[in-house]
Amino acid sequence: MTQELRIAVVGAGRMGSDHIERIRRRMERARITAIVDIDEPKARAAIDGIEGAKVYTDFTEAIESGEVDAVLVATPGFLHEQVLLPTLTAGLPILCEKPLTPDSESAWRVVQAEAAAGRRLIQVGFMRRFDAGYRAVRAAVESGEHGELLALDCEHINPEVPDAYTGRNLIDDTVVHEFDGMRFLSGEEIVSVRVAGGRRSKHAKKGLMDPAQIQMETESGVRITVNTHVTSQFGYAVTTRASFEDAHLQEGVDVVTPGFEERFLDAYDAEVQEWIDACLAGELAGPDAWDGYAAAACCEAGLKAVEDLGRSYPVSLQEKPELYR
Repeated sequence: MTQELRIAVVGAGRMGSDHIERIRRRMERARITAIVDIDEPKARAAIDGIEGAKVYTDFTEAIESGEVDAVLVATPGFLHEQVLLPTLTAGLPILCEKPLTPDSESAWRVVQAEAAAGRRLIQVGFMRRFDAGYRAVRAAVESGEHGELLALDCEHINPEVPDAYTGRNLIDDTVVHEFDGMRFLSGEEIVSVRVAGGRRSKHAKKGLMDPAQIQMETESGVRITVNTHVTSQFGYAVTTRASFEDAHLQEGVDVVTPGFEERFLDAYDAEVQEWIDACLAGELAGPDAWDGYAAAACCEAGLKAVEDLGRSYPVSLQEKPELYR
């Protein structure tokens, strides 16, 4: 096992810069050796003061430099596939910010490429799996100490959203986290998605149902509800209540922060440090490419449901490759 992981960060935007600072300031046994972005001045600003880090506008040059052991992908989702596939070919481990890709078709291509390589190299950035509260609920499900899990009731509140935010983003930018989070907590695939509307807030722009309720069901019949309010003018809050046969557990209740960075700061730190440690040990920690593909498939069912309020849509998944079983 090597003693230090040399990381190339692809994308110098909000999340890329945030991860660069995280690795630089708080992570152990890792350093940034490359930043890749077509905006060279932005890339140089992101690594200002990091000794030995180089700027590349060509991703291929970065991974062929001999100075990179692992890749952290923080570009917009539609650019992920063109980074993931050559990185898999190079045999380098990857931490890919969500989504894996924007749709299940391209996500499935990534899954197939990794399965063909015969080794899991991709970890998807669903940071909630590293949150202490989520892990406590998951541990209770695994142990069976409170009986079977019956239901999960969630809340996802934002103070506001950008002007460009649409009804589509309610699913693929907001509830995508619950799709993965609820799969993680229940340990099961989601089989159907339904969206219910109601009285709209005066702050909701045209075409956005806000508040809304997203309803899901898992393979064994666990009922899941996610109440969203993305123009709350209140703060950022994410809560989960788990109903078991013999107990009710809750996490995140009464925790209100300005935004997601503050709410999940510890989870992001744990996610990246555990990824670093796993890379150095030649292993994989956290959600994999199949999880990214499954979340994309859930989003597609959710997008149909948000256009057809009140109707339930099935989640369609390919057969899981042996690599992910």
